[in-house]
Amino acid sequence: SSAASDVYKRQDGAIQLFSENLRNLLLIPPLKGRVVLGFDPAFRTGAKLAVVDETGKMLATQVIYPVAPAKPAQIEQAKKELSSLIKEFGVEIIAIGNGTASRESEAFVAEVLHDHPGVRYVIVNESGASVYSASELARHEFPDLTVEKRSAISIARRLQDPLAELVKIDPKSIGVGQYQHDVSQKKLSENLDFVVDTVVNQVGVNVNTASSTLLSHVSGLNKTISENIVAYREENGEIASRAEIKKVPRLGAKAFEQAAGFLRIPNAKNILDLSLIHISE
Repeated sequence: SSAASDVYKRQDGAIQLFSENLRNLLLIPPLKGRVVLGFDPAFRTGAKLAVVDETGKMLATQVIYPVAPAKPAQIEQAKKELSSLIKEFGVEIIAIGNGTASRESEAFVAEVLHDHPGVRYVIVNESGASVYSASELARHEFPDLTVEKRSAISIARRLQDPLAELVKIDPKSIGVGQYQHDVSQKKLSENLDFVVDTVVNQVGVNVNTASSTLLSHVSGLNKTISENIVAYREENGEIASRAEIKKVPRLGAKAFEQAAGFLRIPNAKNILDLSLIHISE
């Protein structure tokens, strides 16, 4: 019937919009080579802060009480604590989550930055950060941290490399569309997963810094091979050439052939190892 056909059309339109929004979010240019402080705002429970270095490695975490209902003395103390983190780690930019207490936190950060003229701040979309923070992956990455502190790390890394951070979250939790529960969940998942795979392969992946989650979206690589690449890297240091990738356990000739063009090695001797071009030996 035409009513059923209209429903399908609307569903397809909604899924298409979802996919487009997700693609745009994943393709936000990364902010490479900066020390970032992630700022996860809250009223009563305090703001969670996390400093990450240029590669996204966690340097420090802290909780401060920068906005009401905190007492004036706590807010003064929070200013000192944020200031000392900026100085100690050479923070260049602060990423403030756009959730609860974001506006009040922005005013607080702007005031502190009067004394740090070289440092800037930016508001970051934190949709899905709490989903990541409570996930098994986050527990594996940061077993000793609270959920909220993991969230602050995720906010900082989102600014540094949106694609690498957002692939850790189920696309449906990133907040890129409305009425997501009213459409076919199977079709929505298939479409969003396809967008993630396409974007990852379009952009390419640095084989020496990518997480196993990001690597698993590369053509020809599965979860096991991706984890083996990370383990190989940790054991043997940086991978120096595409040819060396063949030494990774379980990475056979077929997988290598499919994946090689999408794996980048920035400091390789062969300039083609940083491009889409792969010449098979």
